[in-house]
Amino acid sequence: MGTTYRSGKYRVERDLLDEEGLEAIAQRKIYSDTHPRLTERLKDSLRCTVPKLKQRIVHSLPVLYWLPRYSIWEYGMPDLISGISVGIMHLPQGMAYSLLASLPPVFGLYTSLYPALVYFFFGTSRHISIGTFAVLSIMVGGVTERLAPDSNFLIANGTNLTAGQVDVQARDLYRVQVAAATTVLGGLIQVVLGLVRFGFVGTYLSEPLVRAYTTAAAAHAVVAQLKYIFGVSPKRFSGPLSLVYTLVDVCSLLTKTHLPTLVVSAVSMTFLISAKELNSFLSPKLPVPIPVELITIVAATLISSYTQLSSNLTISVVGEIPSGLSPPSLPNVHVFGEVVGDAFALAIVGYAISISLGKTFALKHGYKVDSNQELVALGLSNAVGGFFQCYSVCSSMSRSLIQESTGGKTQMAGIVSAVIVLVTILKLGPLFQELPKAVLAAIVFVNLKGMFKQYSDIPQLWRSNKIDLAVWLVTWVATLLFNLDLGLAASIVFALLTVIFRTQLPTYSVLGQIPGTDLYEDIETHRGVREIPGITIFRSSSTVYFANADLYLEALKEKSGLDISKMIIYKRREEAKQRRRERRAERRAQRQAKREKRAQSAMQAAAPETVLSVEEEEEAVSRWNDPSSNEGAAPGENGGGNGTVFVIPDSARHADEQGRWEYLKGGAPDCASLGSVSELQDEGSSSEDTLSRDLERVSLGSLGKWTWDVHSIVLDLSTANFIDTVAIKTLRSIFRDFDEISVDVYMAGCQAKVVEHLEVGGFFTESVTKRHLFVSVHDAVLYCQNHRGAATMPSYEEYDEIQRSTAL
Repeated sequence: MGTTYRSGKYRVERDLLDEEGLEAIAQRKIYSDTHPRLTERLKDSLRCTVPKLKQRIVHSLPVLYWLPRYSIWEYGMPDLISGISVGIMHLPQGMAYSLLASLPPVFGLYTSLYPALVYFFFGTSRHISIGTFAVLSIMVGGVTERLAPDSNFLIANGTNLTAGQVDVQARDLYRVQVAAATTVLGGLIQVVLGLVRFGFVGTYLSEPLVRAYTTAAAAHAVVAQLKYIFGVSPKRFSGPLSLVYTLVDVCSLLTKTHLPTLVVSAVSMTFLISAKELNSFLSPKLPVPIPVELITIVAATLISSYTQLSSNLTISVVGEIPSGLSPPSLPNVHVFGEVVGDAFALAIVGYAISISLGKTFALKHGYKVDSNQELVALGLSNAVGGFFQCYSVCSSMSRSLIQESTGGKTQMAGIVSAVIVLVTILKLGPLFQELPKAVLAAIVFVNLKGMFKQYSDIPQLWRSNKIDLAVWLVTWVATLLFNLDLGLAASIVFALLTVIFRTQLPTYSVLGQIPGTDLYEDIETHRGVREIPGITIFRSSSTVYFANADLYLEALKEKSGLDISKMIIYKRREEAKQRRRERRAERRAQRQAKREKRAQSAMQAAAPETVLSVEEEEEAVSRWNDPSSNEGAAPGENGGGNGTVFVIPDSARHADEQGRWEYLKGGAPDCASLGSVSELQDEGSSSEDTLSRDLERVSLGSLGKWTWDVHSIVLDLSTANFIDTVAIKTLRSIFRDFDEISVDVYMAGCQAKVVEHLEVGGFFTESVTKRHLFVSVHDAVLYCQNHRGAATMPSYEEYDEIQRSTAL
């Protein structure tokens, strides 16, 4: 065995390798060495040593790994600038997104403070900014408005309810309790999933699904802010189609639009859009981006305070913002049962957004993000934040981009931004009491512009992948119509169905050889390949398992051109006919013997004293046995045969011997066997014509009315990464059924894990061993050619010469 390399080519000389030869050369380890028993794994996991304890502590608290190595001179100033920039963005976004959650603005500031502090200790990403996010805010708002609608808090006046009067303080207090309970429950779900190492759950949320979901969530956010933009009071709807009902109700109230509120909204949006465009234009020349949102809310607050917009023009403002921090309190556990579905949806969506952003920045800057630890960190941020009246958080796209683009190196930038939020809560909060809510709604509108750009995914996916486009559209429609919780569930189910659909309907192909190489490609998609005479190489584009095992078998029958089921049924029928012929022949022989015995007894009884000569006795016996005579014949019996005997040899023949299934015309025992089986002859056809046609036919196999030229089938299983019991039974039946018609079956390219599954599943027997498994398709093809006596494959030059000769 050797390998030579020369000018981009290589040549390998080695023996043909099946699985037994490969295991001998590679010295494969036994199964017990590579797969310790469960008890051993449990003992190893529970065994406590000092290095292992240290590793687990550092793994659970990543801050202990990077904080002692923190360089103030290298990272201090970039983190400070980045933290200030992100903290300034936290203020307007926290207050604006709290309106999406149907909560007072101060709770958006709380949500920007506590979770960021918790993530500092437990998170593994260096660049994401934890806090409020539009998608999660609108999801929380759906829960709070469903469990605490305005109709439950109408002010009572004696026995009557004052029309249109709502106890806002009591309503907001209960909504805060609902949001906090939902957040704590969602955080606990995330922690549990992280501890059981279920971080891979985020991979089931594909990028098209997440982008479509956030785009639809942006539409929900826009509709939710229309009442603040136009200054109207639509009815509150919940459940499926609530978005449609709300939009219809808002449109019906457009005639009652509050013009001063609409003017404030329009001016704010115009300023924000213009300033953001200017910011984008000047960003290469600016060390930090201009805090457009902060400038907007400061200017709007000053104008509103000096002009008394709330009293003079009845413009709705933020209202009282309490200063100071509220003490922690236990969540209302009584609502856990009503919000468990919403909490799970929040947990999954929040984690999917955070891990996708975290992995993006980690790949860009060359570090690793632990998906399970991120799940735990995000869960603790939510669970702890829920005790301080925070609602669900995740990483923000806009703030994370600012934190990374302004030079942030570690989560120390998150600490700086949390300090800015803390100072605002303690000292500056009351200054924003006169801020119009229309300005916050305008900030939400403008910040959702990036999500609406995701509609450009539709033409891109149309050109690249239709199935991903279907996932995008179904997710978008389901989220719009069924709301965020049911829409997410429907989207995940549909995405999983597409995976099942792809594996259930893979591409099945017959492979041909690229002449002069050991490479094999699909003959339907490549013109420069050719089929190997007598060998069918079959491959599926996906693994074989219970969902597509039957389809795999049917495709193999179709591609090989052999209808095994009908052929075996025909064979069984012919075998049954042969057994009946043998039984009839045996009964005829028995009756013949009885007739001879009765004839002798009758002759002795008729003339016991007369002695016949030998010639006379033979003549009497022949007359008794004459089939043209009725003497001694059984009723309804004739002595003639059907002239055709179906012969089944006891053992399979080799390729250079005569065919396995034969017809012997006339039933003569010395009739020459034919190399191939002819079709069933019609009555009146002569044996000479049949013999002539059979001698002219050259085939590798035949059975009655079927004739085929395939002696071997190679199953390319290189695409299989696992195999289950149903697939093992299917492969076993393939070997058995094709052996019935004298076609050999081999497998090639099996991964080590697949071989282990075959061993554990009891696939190998005395007749099907590891010698039927080859390391490559080429090894299997060469073995089939040597074993069945086929001609040697021509080289590429020889094949090219044949092609040119054929063309001429």
